Amino acid sequence: MTANPTTNRPPIGQPASEKKVLVTGSAGFIGGYVVEELLAKGYTVVGVDDYSKYGRVAKSYDDHPRYSLIEGSATSADLMTEALADCDHFIAGAALIGGISYFHAFAYDLLATNERIMASSCDAAIKAHSEGRLEKVTYMSSSMVFESADSWPSYEGQQREVPPPISSYGFQKLAVEYYAVAAHSQYGLPYTICRPFNCVGVGEMRARSDVEVRSGNVKLAMSHVVPDLIQKVVKGQDPLHILGDGKQIRHYTYGGDLAEGIVAGMEHPAALNEDFNLSTAQSTTVLELAENIWHRLRGADTPFRYVSDESFEHDVQKRVPSVEKARQLLGFEATTTLDEMLDLVVPWVVDAIEDGLI
Repeated sequence: MTANPTTNRPPIGQPASEKKVLVTGSAGFIGGYVVEELLAKGYTVVGVDDYSKYGRVAKSYDDHPRYSLIEGSATSADLMTEALADCDHFIAGAALIGGISYFHAFAYDLLATNERIMASSCDAAIKAHSEGRLEKVTYMSSSMVFESADSWPSYEGQQREVPPPISSYGFQKLAVEYYAVAAHSQYGLPYTICRPFNCVGVGEMRARSDVEVRSGNVKLAMSHVVPDLIQKVVKGQDPLHILGDGKQIRHYTYGGDLAEGIVAGMEHPAALNEDFNLSTAQSTTVLELAENIWHRLRGADTPFRYVSDESFEHDVQKRVPSVEKARQLLGFEATTTLDEMLDLVVPWVVDAIEDGLI
C-alpha cells in the first residue's frame, strides 16, 4: 500500500540494529507511527512523553524489547540531556498540537509550551552532539509554516519568502525551523526538517484538555477534520455541518507514509541540513472528503446534504505542497490513497466512538 523509500537509499554508518533513536512525543499521533517504523527497521528506540494530550494510552510497541519510555516532559532540559547522552539520533516530535479549534482555544499555550520544548531539546542536543554520540536532530515542523502563502505549490524555501504565519501555532512551527538552523550555525548541530501535511491515521482521540466546541448538534473532538466528520455522520447529523464552504484544499497523507518519510529524512545523507515537505501529491477538498465519508457510512444511495458553518479565523483555504524535493533527494513518495486511508480510519473511529474515546 505504501512505497518503500529505502530501496534507493545508500547505506550509511552503522546498521540500524546498533543505533539508538530518541523520539519525543512517542505516545502521540504521528509519533506512534514513527516509533513503529523505527522498530520495524531494527533501531533501538527511547520515547519521551508526558501523556499530556490524551492521557495514558496503550501502544502496540509498549512491550517491545527494543523500546523503552521515559515518562516526563520534554520541557525539562535535565531530562532531555540525560535521555540524549547515549543516542545516535533524535527525532524532535513533542509539541502541543491539535486541529483548527486548538489554534484558538490554546493560542498562548501552543506558543509558550512549544517554545519551552524546543529550547530544552536544542540545549540537550547541542551538549549531546559535542560531548556524546548524537549525529543529528530531525525536527518535526508543519505545513502551517506556509499559512500566509499566496501561490502554490508551496516549495521548500517559500516559508522565508512569504509573510510569517498569523496563528501562534504556525508562527511557533516556523520558529522550530529557526531553532534548527541557528543551532547548526552557532554550534554545528546537524539537522533535517520534516513538514508533514494533514496526517490521517488511527489512534487520535479526544484531548484531555477538551473545551466545548460545537458544530451543529455534535461536540467536536478538537482533533482533525477526518475524525470529526466521521463522528458527525455516525451520530446522525443531517445535514452535515462543515466548517466554511468546503472548498478548502488539503493533502491528506497517511501516518504510515509520513513515518517512512521522517525516518528517510533521519537516515539519508542527502537530507543533511535540508528541509522537506512530506505529503501525498493528491489534492482533495473538504467537501469531497465529507461526501466520501457520508456515503461510506450512510450508503451510496443516500443523498449528501450539508450546511456551511462559520469557519475559524486560521482555517487556511489552500495547502498544496511541492513534493519534488523529497522524491528526488530521499526517494520518498506518499502513495497511500485517500480511499485506502479511510478503509482503515473509518472503522477505527466508529469503534472509538462506541468506546467513548471520541
